[in-house]
Amino acid sequence: MIIPPLFGAIQSVRDGLEKRYIASYLALTVVGMGSWCFHMTLKYEMQLLDELPMIYSCCIFVYCMFECFKTKNSVNYHLLFILVLFSLIVTLVYLKVKEPVFHQVMYGMLVFTLVLRSIYIVTWVYPWLRGLGYTSLSIFLLGFLLWNIDNIFCDSLRNFRKKMPPIIGVTTQFHAWWHILTGLGSYLHILFSLYTRTLYLRYRPKVKVSLLPRSMGEKEDRRNISRMGWR
Repeated sequence: MIIPPLFGAIQSVRDGLEKRYIASYLALTVVGMGSWCFHMTLKYEMQLLDELPMIYSCCIFVYCMFECFKTKNSVNYHLLFILVLFSLIVTLVYLKVKEPVFHQVMYGMLVFTLVLRSIYIVTWVYPWLRGLGYTSLSIFLLGFLLWNIDNIFCDSLRNFRKKMPPIIGVTTQFHAWWHILTGLGSYLHILFSLYTRTLYLRYRPKVKVSLLPRSMGEKEDRRNISRMGWR
C-alpha cells in the first residue's frame, strides 16, 4: 500500500496525467504509512493518522470518478467544496466523539458511492471495463467485509486461533487480510478510474500486469498518447 502507489504517482507525473490522479496514488501511500505507524505504536495519534486519511483518499477517489467525463484539466469547485466540507465535518466530529462506528459509517458511505458510480460506468458507458472494475470492487469489498467480521467477532476469532495450528490461525487474521485486499483493491480502482478517464479523452490506454507498476502500460502506448496530445 506504500511502494506501488509511489511508483504509480511517479509514472503519472512522467505521463503527464492530471494532478488528481497523482493525488490519488499519493493519498493511498499516506493511508499505508498511517496504518504502518499505528500498528507499530498503537497510539491514538497514529490511529488518527491511519483512519482519517482513509476518508480523505476516498474523497479524492469520488472526485476522480465523478469528473472522469469532463473536459481535460477542468475543476469542479462545487464538488471540491462538498468533499472538503464532508472531510472537515467528519474530522471534527470524530475528534470529538472518538467513536469508531462513526468513522466506519462515514467511510462506508464513500465506498458505497464509489461502488454505485463504478457499476454505472461498466453498465452504461464502458461495459468492456467490467473485468477491471468488478475485480477492483470485489477485492476491496472482500477486504471491507473481513474487516467488519474481525471487528464484530474479534474475541471469538482470537479464541478459535488459540485452538488451531499456527498456519490456520494466520489465515483467520482478517484484519491483516483487510489491509492487503483493500490496498490492492484501491490500487486497481485508481487504474480503473484512470482507464475510464483516458478512454473519454480518446487516448489509447492499456493495462498490463508487470513487475514494475506502470500507469499506462507499454512504452508504445505512451508514445501514442503523446502524439495524441497527452503532454
